Formats: sequence, structure tokens, C-alpha cells
Amino acid sequence: MVQVRPEIAYDCDVLVVGGGIVGLSTAYAITRAVPGTRVTVLEKEAGPARHQTGRNSGVIHSGIYYRPGSLKARYAVKGAAEMVKFCAEYGIAHAVTGKLIVATERSELPRLHGLVQRGRENGIPVREMGPAQITEYEPEVRGLAAIHVGTTGICDFVGVARQLAEASGAEIRYGARVERVDRRPDLGVAVRTTAGDVVRARVLVNCAGLHCDEVARLTGDDPGMRIVPFRGEYFTLARPELVKGLVYPVPDPAFPFLGVHLTRGIDGSVHIGPNAVPALAREGYGWGVVRPRELGATLAWPGSWRIARRHWRYGAGELRRSVSKGAFTDAVRRLLPAVREDDLVPSAAGVRAQAVLRDGTLVDDFLIKEGPRTVHVLNAPSPAATASLPIGREVARRALAVLEAG
Repeated sequence: MVQVRPEIAYDCDVLVVGGGIVGLSTAYAITRAVPGTRVTVLEKEAGPARHQTGRNSGVIHSGIYYRPGSLKARYAVKGAAEMVKFCAEYGIAHAVTGKLIVATERSELPRLHGLVQRGRENGIPVREMGPAQITEYEPEVRGLAAIHVGTTGICDFVGVARQLAEASGAEIRYGARVERVDRRPDLGVAVRTTAGDVVRARVLVNCAGLHCDEVARLTGDDPGMRIVPFRGEYFTLARPELVKGLVYPVPDPAFPFLGVHLTRGIDGSVHIGPNAVPALAREGYGWGVVRPRELGATLAWPGSWRIARRHWRYGAGELRRSVSKGAFTDAVRRLLPAVREDDLVPSAAGVRAQAVLRDGTLVDDFLIKEGPRTVHVLNAPSPAATASLPIGREVARRALAVLEAG
């Protein structure tokens, strides 16, 4: 076992596991709040932001979808404004574009109106549109009604993560996969990596994303949830002139997924997606990536089966769109009738680290828990990139409180 001994000096005050945007924002917030605090970040990949941060649609979310008063609502609204300011300060590519949320069926109209009310409750400016206004804003998009959300934007989140790493002054160790953790509540934590290095710290912060529940268990804490990975598959639009900005469907409130949407990115290309299908590995970016141990752990979690029983119809539709490009195209045509199947060019997929409780509940808010000498970020999928600066400050506050307590 790796051991922490009183006579051995600590390598750092706070050890952050995970070099995605949330982990790097936490390191940045700690050193900003208490200069001189020694922070080390362990990232198993060769560079930052290789998973959820670098494999999403690059949207700065407004916060309109999230329950008023929830962490997602509060942090997304605040985080969107802060993200634009951060990008402007450091010269990171970004734009405040606004977006349309479009109802294409009458059954969606009540939910669209509900989003208007939710936007107002969250302090987000929303403008309602009819069919003619939709066409004026997006000539090729069709719908019965829409709302325009002006505070939505786009940015280079990988660039943000790199800047956070640099500005934090933390020691960032890449290629450092955590293998074992020895926690002593009266002393601190010692972490051994697969390379055999040992890092000793007073506090451990777990921002391991797709592997956060596993890291929590390594510390001896029971996270009370499991990460069930959902792959989101994207296409690039071969005729980007069909879409001027960002166009979303009305989401189903039973799910934390926003549906297949159209996003003109910071580079001018238009991405279409994602769907949401079960991944066969934590980093299962294609059907061919299967890791039996990880898949077995997902199938052994009772919540996985309860999700499947509860939402099998929704899941069947997502699977169909995954294996059939024609079915995916049909889904896109609801918003963009002019699109053809050969307009869709396969693009890189992402995997959402979705926390699921034992009873099959999909955790719908950010989830942060503490243990002796530890702070765990256990659910931080979208809009975590948008909200990363406020999330980082909250995690930093908790870590510094543990540090101050001794």
C-alpha cells in the first residue's frame, strides 16, 4: 500500500485528479483565492481536455433549461457571462450568437412556453417568434414557433482549459493515471500513479469525469452513484450555408439530453448532434470500443437496468438513429427540411459522464460531495464547461475549508 507518513513532506497542498476544464478551473480558483497554495493536477492523458471538455459542441449555454435555484441554473447563467469575459480577456476564440429553440409539433408548444417562463425565472432574456420570424432568422429552418435566447454563445473550450492550466500556476502532470489512493484522515492522502510515482497532499479533489466514481471508491468513499456513459454521435454538415447559427429542438424534460441540434462552431463549420446511446466503455467513442470490465460494472449497477426498463422506447429511438444514417437524417429534417443524407459527414463522438443512482434516477444537477480530506465532483456533464468557472470556485472553497481545518 501507498502510505502517508508524518515525517515525509507533502508534495502539494491540494491534489486535483483530472485535467478537464472543471479540474483546471478548480486549480485556477484555488491559487487565485489563496496565492501560494501548492496545487498539483494529475491527468492521465498526454494533454488537457481530451474527453468531455474537448468533445462537445462548444456551446456557451444560457441556463434556460435548468430548474430555477439548481446549481445548473445558477452556475450556467453566471458561468456564461464569466466565460465570455474570460475568453475576451485572454484572446480565446468566442462569439455571443444567440440561439433558436424551435417547436416543430403542436405537442411541443406547451413545453416551449414552459421554457419561456423558466428563462424569465432564471433571469434570461427570451424573445418569442412565429414561423415568419423563424424563417427571417434561419431561412432554411421550419417550425410552428420558437424562442430566441440571446445570451447563448460558442467558444473554444480546449483553449479555455489550456489557459486555465497556464494561469493557475499549478504543476500539471500529464500521462499520470491514478492507480491507488491511501487516505489518512488525520494526515492527508498519498496517490500512486501507474508510472510508480507517489504524490502526497493534504487534500484530494476528484474531478475525474468519466472515472469520478472509481476514483471516489479508491479513496474509500462511497459515491452513492455510478457513471453510466452515454455516447453522443455527431455529423458535420457538408453544406454549412444551410445554417446561420444555433438551432435546438424543444427538449424532453424527462431526460438530461437536449436532442439533436445544429451548431455553427467557432471555426465556421456546422455540427449536427448529438444523439444519446449507451457506450460500451467509459471512453467508448464508437461501437467498436468495448471494455468488458467497465461494461460489466455498468450492467452490475441496478440503476442501469431500471433506466432501461423505464425508458426503453426513448432508447430504442436513439439506437435506431445511431445505426441508421437515414433515421438520423429524418430527425434532422424536422428542423432543417433541406438536409439530405449525403450532407451528413461523420464527425468525432463524445461520451457524457452521466451519474445514475441505484434506483435508476438520472442525476439532473451538478453533484459535489465531500469525505475526509476529499472533495468529489460526481456529476458534471453539460453545461459544466459553460459553468466551469463558478463550479471551480465552489470546489475550491470546499477544498480550502478542508485545508484550513487541518
